Amino acid sequence: MDEKFLKPYDPGATEVRVYNEWEKSGYFNPDTLPDADVKESFTVVLPPPNVTGVLHLGHAYEDSLQDSIIRFNRMRGKAALWIPGTDSAAIATQARVEKNIQKEEGKSRHDLGREELVRRVGEFAKESEETILSQVRRMGASLDWSRYAYTLDDTRNKAVFTAFKRMYDAGLIYRGNRIVNWDPKGQTTISDDEIVHEERTATLYTFKYSKDFPIPVATTRLETKVGDVAVAVHPDDARYKEFVGKTYDVVFCDVPLSIRIVADTEVDPEFGTGALGVTPAHSQIDWDIATRHDLPKDRIVINEYAKMTAQGRVSGLKVGDAREAVAQWLREEGLLLAEESISQNVSTAERTGGIIEPLPKLQWFVGVDTPFVIPYSEIPGIKSGDTVTLKEVMRAAVESGAVSMPQENFKKIYQHWITNLHDWCISRQIWFGHRIPVWYRGTEVVCQEEAPEGDGWTQDCDVLDTWFSSSLWTFSTLGWPEQTEDLKKFHPTSFMSPAYEILPLWVSRMILMSGFHLGQAPFKTVMIHGLVRDAKGRKFSKSLGNGIDPIEMIDKYGADALRMGLLAGAAVGSDIRFDESKVKGYKNFANKLWNIARYVLTETEGVDSTTPLTKADTALRSELNAILEDVAGDYENYRIHLAAEKMYHYAWHRLADEIIEDSKTVLAGEDIEATTSRKALLHGLLADVLLGLHPCMPFVTEEIWGSLKPNAPFLMISQWPPSSSVE
Repeated sequence: MDEKFLKPYDPGATEVRVYNEWEKSGYFNPDTLPDADVKESFTVVLPPPNVTGVLHLGHAYEDSLQDSIIRFNRMRGKAALWIPGTDSAAIATQARVEKNIQKEEGKSRHDLGREELVRRVGEFAKESEETILSQVRRMGASLDWSRYAYTLDDTRNKAVFTAFKRMYDAGLIYRGNRIVNWDPKGQTTISDDEIVHEERTATLYTFKYSKDFPIPVATTRLETKVGDVAVAVHPDDARYKEFVGKTYDVVFCDVPLSIRIVADTEVDPEFGTGALGVTPAHSQIDWDIATRHDLPKDRIVINEYAKMTAQGRVSGLKVGDAREAVAQWLREEGLLLAEESISQNVSTAERTGGIIEPLPKLQWFVGVDTPFVIPYSEIPGIKSGDTVTLKEVMRAAVESGAVSMPQENFKKIYQHWITNLHDWCISRQIWFGHRIPVWYRGTEVVCQEEAPEGDGWTQDCDVLDTWFSSSLWTFSTLGWPEQTEDLKKFHPTSFMSPAYEILPLWVSRMILMSGFHLGQAPFKTVMIHGLVRDAKGRKFSKSLGNGIDPIEMIDKYGADALRMGLLAGAAVGSDIRFDESKVKGYKNFANKLWNIARYVLTETEGVDSTTPLTKADTALRSELNAILEDVAGDYENYRIHLAAEKMYHYAWHRLADEIIEDSKTVLAGEDIEATTSRKALLHGLLADVLLGLHPCMPFVTEEIWGSLKPNAPFLMISQWPPSSSVE
């Protein structure tokens, strides 16, 4: 028996070495496996973490979940491919570098110029890359590093340009004025995902535009009312029916307004007074109402720096000061009917903390309702050559089952989001990222990768939203737009399991892009996972001081213990309550496996694999076979929490507490047939327990396997179902 078993299991001395052995073997790459060409494929792409980020518990759970599924399918004999990659997270990365430059050199990006800033941001990203990748390795992630992708590398650059060009030529990408999320501090548009909703106390003001105005209106944003063009009421609201269709001219806080009363079903008659002041230029909801009722949308009263542009006393004021100025005017005029303190969700920019201003801006958009002819389709319900919209493609992919969403609640959320989807703003006012491949000269506009021939051409200054490049992720990582062997074999991918907050922002956009460019679903199954919370069910936050560093947990207890602490006990889709004591318990379990192995290795040295089992031992063998079959079904149906718990309980409470304890009596006896049978049984049971636990606890199981079966291949590529042979 190996002397290492004389000491307690030491994950710190094992895990890095074992991972290096796996990586050196090349078996993370499915092309190296025996009969690779004829194997059924099983593909997952890693949701790319921020290249300048660090591993957090959400990553740790996601990595553990996906790795357990990849490892199981690899052991089932499939060509299991898990593709690694990182995201430039352009806004966050540029903001961080700009902050460092300002602090260290007292300079802005404009002092450096575009080329120099982009060079520095790129260098910073490259220097930071190894941090997140090494941490992902610490989790035991069996990723095929030979296929590593980065959203700004050459292959992805080509994919992004090709996608933009094709969609531009199809009329699906256009430049126009629409409402966007504008960050006044960062001076750029941002995506919904980059908005943080903060609960703050606000004042709900109820007022009239003038003494003669017939309908009171309630709002928390008085400053925008100098840009109102209408008041909307519900068509069934009897209080206001007689006023619908009328127009009232007023002078509101020094600003002449023409207010039309319109009836719209989107108005909530229960909120405030049941009447909504419509400011199309500063609210997406109001913009939509204005579109439906042909109202003017060009009355812009707030600029990009969150300052007022309207005439009169509010001119040049910051929005907060303007709000109070309007309130004071209303008080003086006797038009302020009520002031009520309420709780309100305020949209702020994640990176800068700036309060988001909805503004109409000339930006680049993807038109989700624009008809186009789809050249090729494998999506049921949509035929090659059909005229469709991107919304219809996205809806059909899920409704047809081409993308399976077993969690009905998330399927409903997806469909609701598609129904209410607006054109996607894809341009950003930063310098780091994929630059818009459009060139201008006078009235000429050309979409191409390099500058056209001739003088006077200038390229669009904006870059593409990072979500644009990451929405191509399932197929750009497989070599698209080239028709590679990888693309043929591994796409559509098999499984996607991101957190629920990016279901609309990433999952839906991958379905959009894959549907348009390949006529395929990007993945076969989507299982949305929950959030990792603290032991009390609270979100992790700096203000609560409850943050957990997964690397510290690994250093303290081992990656296997952390993985089991995250995977066991919480179904995919449910939020996970993280409890350090639970992780500590699974460290004890890893050591229990170690002790089981020590006993079995001591007692079964030289055991013969052809030894027949007694009737009693055959029954014990059949019992574990049935459990392994049940556990395999759990893995196949993504019930990882159940698979982990069943193997844990069998190993500790059945094998260790009962079978091994009974074996001590059997092996101390003089019945040669019983003792040789029991030794063969113990050897086989331990081997199969290691197989069943390996997807969730890869390190300790691989380490024991190497001693239990020294002439066998890595446990990582061993067959499941097992042959139950002894070597």
